[in-house]
Amino acid sequence: MKHDELLHTLTGAYALDALTGEEHRAFTAHLRHCETCAEEVDEFAATAARLAAAASVSAPAAMRQTVLRHIETVRQLPPRTQPPAPVRLATVLTRKAGPFIIAASIAAVAAFGGLAAWQHQQTEQARTQVHQATQQAQDLAAVLAAPDARTVQGRTTTGAVTTVITSELRDQAAFVSSGLATPPAGKTYQLWFDDHGTMRPAGLLPHNGTTVMQGDPSNARAVGLTLEPAGGSPQPTTAPLLLLPLPA
Repeated sequence: MKHDELLHTLTGAYALDALTGEEHRAFTAHLRHCETCAEEVDEFAATAARLAAAASVSAPAAMRQTVLRHIETVRQLPPRTQPPAPVRLATVLTRKAGPFIIAASIAAVAAFGGLAAWQHQQTEQARTQVHQATQQAQDLAAVLAAPDARTVQGRTTTGAVTTVITSELRDQAAFVSSGLATPPAGKTYQLWFDDHGTMRPAGLLPHNGTTVMQGDPSNARAVGLTLEPAGGSPQPTTAPLLLLPLPA
């Protein structure tokens, strides 16, 4: 591959600030007189900014309020000088409290136990969401930075701007959209690969409109987008909102 041809393949890596040294200097100089690469860099940079937002997951509101409500009631423990002798809670309660206080204490322990279990569940859910979002962002970044990444752009029938990035080396395609309306209740956007007339499911489109499509795009001639019942469909049930031809 000639030097100039190689530079054309570095748009994704440049947008992700993955070039260093001579490659960075050469590509920066190349951008000054290559409008096509400059446009691709702008597109990749905008997509990369959306990836950062996609990987961010806020803690559940209820968890935040619970932590803030109890944080001032928790005293810091002093440093231990030696391990204390084990003391059974039931023994202490029996010696120093009557039946009413014992019952109240048991109820409090049960309540805090339930709260701890709920907080643990919420934490695990948040951790899973963060892991999934982070993995999605990493996959998207890998497609963008692939040396053979190619992009095509189009608009849906509703006017939303869409971009599809494909990489033959990674056997992956990424879909990025802007301006898609929130789907109606009970509906979801679904992506498709058009294998020369046969529509193959390629995953559901998340609320932020950015995802790595499911499946190998190598045999597809186009990417489709439809509005389907929640959970998706094995075959399109509505007219396509988009049918975007892929690069040969």
